[in-house]
Amino acid sequence: MSLVKSSLESLKVNPFELIGKDWYLITAGKSVSDYNTMTASWGSLGVMWGKNVFTCGIRPNRHTFGYVEESEYFTMSFFDTDKYRDMLSFCGTKSGRDVDKAKETGITPCEVEGRVTFEEARLVFVCRKLYAQDIDSDCFTDKDNLKFYEKDPHHRMYTSEIVAVYENR
Repeated sequence: MSLVKSSLESLKVNPFELIGKDWYLITAGKSVSDYNTMTASWGSLGVMWGKNVFTCGIRPNRHTFGYVEESEYFTMSFFDTDKYRDMLSFCGTKSGRDVDKAKETGITPCEVEGRVTFEEARLVFVCRKLYAQDIDSDCFTDKDNLKFYEKDPHHRMYTSEIVAVYENR
């Protein structure tokens, strides 16, 4: 199997399962020898400014944060969670500052459109940053959600255009 360019319109996915249940890897960097990846389970798909977008949040204390900040593009990679749940858990609990996540989990970095993803991904979105803003405690209308920030810094939210889609076929 290999990653083949597809179209967003042809996908039959449930975004609530894809993001919240299945999880995904956010990956940014210059090449397969200089990148970082992290697991995420929060985000949204939609339309903004006339573009198909993916919005995700990354905390500034995550190693991947610096890579995304330095990059115009990054990828969102989705996997068969029955097979890759342990890998996703590992990549969400270990830092790329300390371990080589691909080596430790057996996933294979590769490039699509000059961006790093993984050969084992079943679906990949190549995203171009459009907007970034830090979450502000004062803007919460439901203050109960502040519980997510008692010990960790606020996320920076990235709204990014989905510029390419790849499926593993």
